[in-house]
Amino acid sequence: MQDTKYWIVVASKDHVKTGVEQGIAQACHGKATPLKRMQKDDFVIYYSGKETFGKTDKCQKFTAIGKVKDDEVYPFQISENFCPFRRNIDFLNCQEVSIIPLINLLEFIPNKKSWGYPFRFGILEINKKDFDLISSLMLKENL
Repeated sequence: MQDTKYWIVVASKDHVKTGVEQGIAQACHGKATPLKRMQKDDFVIYYSGKETFGKTDKCQKFTAIGKVKDDEVYPFQISENFCPFRRNIDFLNCQEVSIIPLINLLEFIPNKKSWGYPFRFGILEINKKDFDLISSLMLKENL
């Protein structure tokens, strides 16, 4: 049996909202490889640096949390020129949480002055301690 892993996926809040509505995760502009790193029963937290894809409106919040539903990574044809890969996710009811008051507490952010740096690749694995901190705040009303 595998150990549960914890992931942060970076996406604009508008894209996260669509993913939650559809029960799916996409990462890194639809690439399959990042999603293949996840396994069934891993947890995913979405971080949204922006409100809207392609715009500069800041969000800087953790915007969704869920659990990987199965082992399937599959292509989904959105348009003639775009066929991203997806994973099925069971999203949990949660509240958004600002990253700003958490920066000094999160171990996956080694340089607190350049706190956005870990998000540059679009997906990252975090430790259980960081996951527990973020998820406890996001799921606060559900406890």
